[in-house]
Amino acid sequence: MHLPNLEHQYPKLPAPLPICHGHVGAAEWSEIATAVAESGGRLVSLWGSDRRWADGSMAVCAAYATTAGLFWIDQPLSPGAPSYVDIARHFPAANRMQRAAYDLLGLVAVGNPDKRPWLRHAAWPADYFPLRQNHSGKEIHPLEADNYEFVTVEGDGVHEIPVGPVHAGIIEPGHFRFSIVGEPVLRLEERLGYKHKGIEKRFVGMSIEEGLKLAGRISGDSTCAYAWAYCMAAESVTNCQIPEPAEWLRALILERERVANHLGDLGALGNDAALGFGLAQFMRLKELWLRLNGELFGHRFMMDSLCPGGVQNALDINALDRIRTQCDLIEKEVRNLKTIYDEHAGLQDRFVTLGRVTTKRAAQLGLTGMAGRASGLNIDLRRGFGWQPYDQLKFNIASHCNGDVAARALIRFEELFESLRLIREIATRLPEGPVRCKLETTQKTTHGVGWVEGWRGEVLVALEVDADGHIRRCHCHDPSWQNWPALEHAIIGDIVPDFPLINKSFNLSYSGQDL
Repeated sequence: MHLPNLEHQYPKLPAPLPICHGHVGAAEWSEIATAVAESGGRLVSLWGSDRRWADGSMAVCAAYATTAGLFWIDQPLSPGAPSYVDIARHFPAANRMQRAAYDLLGLVAVGNPDKRPWLRHAAWPADYFPLRQNHSGKEIHPLEADNYEFVTVEGDGVHEIPVGPVHAGIIEPGHFRFSIVGEPVLRLEERLGYKHKGIEKRFVGMSIEEGLKLAGRISGDSTCAYAWAYCMAAESVTNCQIPEPAEWLRALILERERVANHLGDLGALGNDAALGFGLAQFMRLKELWLRLNGELFGHRFMMDSLCPGGVQNALDINALDRIRTQCDLIEKEVRNLKTIYDEHAGLQDRFVTLGRVTTKRAAQLGLTGMAGRASGLNIDLRRGFGWQPYDQLKFNIASHCNGDVAARALIRFEELFESLRLIREIATRLPEGPVRCKLETTQKTTHGVGWVEGWRGEVLVALEVDADGHIRRCHCHDPSWQNWPALEHAIIGDIVPDFPLINKSFNLSYSGQDL
């Protein structure tokens, strides 16, 4: 089966990252899902949109990763009975996305047996859909009883342990229901959605420039990835080609974000395995890293450093020298720490074989990003669909096949070293010239998309803008949508006390998938 030829309605993303977009009927919707699955493609995201303001219809949207690029399809739906065919049978991660699309817009996935709410949590009535244009999102509703039906595991000696949604420390809320016999876990079921803040509704009516600040705050540890994806979508909408130095600076900023998160996670993994020394050392290095961010970019996490049309500020020669010097220092210390981690028997005893996701299971679930590469999925947008400047850099993908905590820790070490090398190379080869251009205003209803390899995985932003330049829909997709279900499989056969370490080895975003 072949994918249908759809009209290229939008400007191409920075080469070689083509986007193909088109409207399809119900039959083609199912055919495309089947064809993508059979050809080894991946579901990147599924979402809904209320387009009654434009053409009187609702729409269900899906973005697929294929060998040719990003394939975005829309199926127009009747506003009176908006329904489409379930695709979770091909892509298991679609289950929660489809449930969220129902909670927000009332779009029904026909054939999906799981009708439970995902985001609603009885915070609004079952017949109220906050993303529909006739609702402001500010309506106040009386509280209702929330009787969520967890899957029950029955049998002799089976016990349930509810954990959360409120946790100790600063971890965000999420409910984990363990079914156990003795110590081993038979089943884990997650319930998220406690962080829903109405962000996608908040985008509506904003200008493209205003939307950037909100996009960069979807998930605080991925602010640069979201900002770049949003800028890419905005520049696609306005057919804007940004200056080459801006592309290089965006990559430098993105890699600095990757390094910061890997440093923090490696320390936390050591701490969860009772090696407090690791936490102290890695957090010391992360603090040095963030302090330089603050000095050079005005914010420790580099928020608002990117903007539609380029980046906010250039870096002078002194700043680039400081960046290269710091990379050398961090690499030297991290290599020493890696030796300690590798040779620490107690640490390796906790890491090896724990929380394993096989390559086959990872492919079935659509595992993405760093966690996918730790399970043998050799996928990274920076090389597979490399945009500037990655298409000009010799980039090496870190990949392992064991899929356990040890592999996810090793991936972090290797990606950290590669990011430090990339940062040095970018700082050395950074082209001269302007770092920002004016974003032209759009005079028509149009769409755009951005797709970026963040430190956690693939971040997608889909943007719909009206003829006045106001946002009508901004869908932001976090890789945690694909990776949270994998955590339910990773814990099976291990014991409940090992869950914090397994969970930390994925380090998924609660906020990012609770928009």
